[in-house]
This record gives sequence, C-alpha cells and structure tokens, in this order.
Amino acid sequence: MMPLGGEVMGGLPFGMSVTPGMRRLCASVLGMEAIVLGLITPVAIMVGKISPGLAVGVGLGLAVCCVLLLGLLKRPSAYVAGSVLQVLAIATGFIVPVMFFLGVIFAGLWITAIFVAHRVEGMTSR
Repeated sequence: MMPLGGEVMGGLPFGMSVTPGMRRLCASVLGMEAIVLGLITPVAIMVGKISPGLAVGVGLGLAVCCVLLLGLLKRPSAYVAGSVLQVLAIATGFIVPVMFFLGVIFAGLWITAIFVAHRVEGMTSR
C-alpha cells in the first residue's frame, strides 16, 4: 500500500534513485547556497542589528551544513536533509528579510535539480 503523495524508498520520493546528474546539479545548488548563507552573517550583524553570536551561528552554521551535505549526496538521505536545509534557509528570512525570497529561489532550484535530473537521465538511459 502506498502512502498519500507517493511511495518513499531510500529517502527519495516515488522510488527515485540517486543519479550522477542529480548529484552534480544538487551539489551546484548547495555550493551556491553555502556562499549566500555565509554572506548573510555580516548583513544580519550590520543591517539587521542581530547579535554576532546568533548571526554567526545561523549563517555560518547553515553554510557548513551545505558543505557537509555536498559530501553526502551519494546517499538518498542527504536529499531529505537538503530539503530540510531549504526550509531552514527560508526561515533565515526572520533574520535577514531578503532571505525569504532567496530561500524560495534556492528551494525551487533544489526541487528542480532533483526532478529534472532524474527525468533527463531516465530518458537518456532508454
């Protein structure tokens, strides 16, 4: 019996498997996102008047998480963790408001990287 919304096997929906193209595209998204998340630290301190400890913890903490996930992209569970990271990136908009917008952009890129790469590689393997 399938749960609502599709079957989840190994961390990816609908029985998807991790493909090389998916890893490359998702790594590109996480790499760019790590830079942006690291750069919200000085913006949060100078413009947002957020305490340096909180800004460093959130901005650089999430940037480090992006880099760590880069090394785990061969595992399906890394894509679940990456999806959680996308939600956290959107939530940084409470510290730096423009991150609501940028977080949604990166979440869209993340979802696109997973599904488009899987679809393209599925078509080329036929």
